[in-house]
Amino acid sequence: MDGSLFETPDNPIPAGAVSGMIEMPEGKRLRYARFPAAARPLQGTVVIIPGRNDCIERFFETVQDLSDRGFGVATFDLRGQGGSDRLLRDPYRGYIADFAHYAGDIGPFFEQIVLPDCRGPYYLLAHSTGALVSLLACRHLYNRIERMVLLAPLLGFPGRSFAMRKAAPISSFLHAAGLGTMYVHGGKPGGVQAFQGNPLTSDRRRYDRNCGIATAYPDLCIGGVTASWARAASKAMAAVNSPDFLTEIRIPMLLIGAGQDSVVSTSAIEEYARKLRTGALIMIDGARHELLQEADFYREQVLAAFDAFIPGSN
Repeated sequence: MDGSLFETPDNPIPAGAVSGMIEMPEGKRLRYARFPAAARPLQGTVVIIPGRNDCIERFFETVQDLSDRGFGVATFDLRGQGGSDRLLRDPYRGYIADFAHYAGDIGPFFEQIVLPDCRGPYYLLAHSTGALVSLLACRHLYNRIERMVLLAPLLGFPGRSFAMRKAAPISSFLHAAGLGTMYVHGGKPGGVQAFQGNPLTSDRRRYDRNCGIATAYPDLCIGGVTASWARAASKAMAAVNSPDFLTEIRIPMLLIGAGQDSVVSTSAIEEYARKLRTGALIMIDGARHELLQEADFYREQVLAAFDAFIPGSN
């Protein structure tokens, strides 16, 4: 891909967008985008770190919300997904060898895009897998990020998610056996899934909008997770839960959980918040996993929490 952004009739590109590709030290390219603030006074920049199988286009509505609050926005697609370079010959496999590779991309992104072209102060807003990645990187962001908001962070798999709990031990064996690119949960994208019973959002309009993006631009999507991804996720969750890691976290952060989340563990999020010396927790009762794609009733609670936590937000 060339770094372009894509729109659909109900998901227009926010005004003033600038996008392109940036190259990481080992040669992989990431698609990035930055958006100006639409309101004054200028409040700084929010860096958005997306979740697994997210793409920049899914955050256009949130970009506009932040822009209307006086914030610029900078974001990028995680390596291996969205408009960023894929890591395997099969572009649909959800693969990463180590979450440190995700976290390591945040530094070059700051140096190449955020610091030269975006107004400070800088805040971070991350979702699910992106929240776990942000935690891994936070010890290296002390002098850059003022505050972090983590939405439905991946800190554990829910107890009833038998498939992912079973995948964790199997994935280590498959990775060690050289079979890390095998699917262990899900598979190649098989078209748009039905709204009824989906674990992501109770909002039909936003669900259909995201399905429209996937239908119009299927190359932005990936499929299920591979053994290496599951193994890397388990290692990353263990790393951020270690006592030594927790004692080094000094960036103030707000964790927001979804009360009806069946994708990540809400109890793991609650436990993590209790361990943090600089953290707070809000649980949005009744909400599903994708808090920024949820119905207005839930989404407005998320934005209100953001406004209360981030200086200058109204």
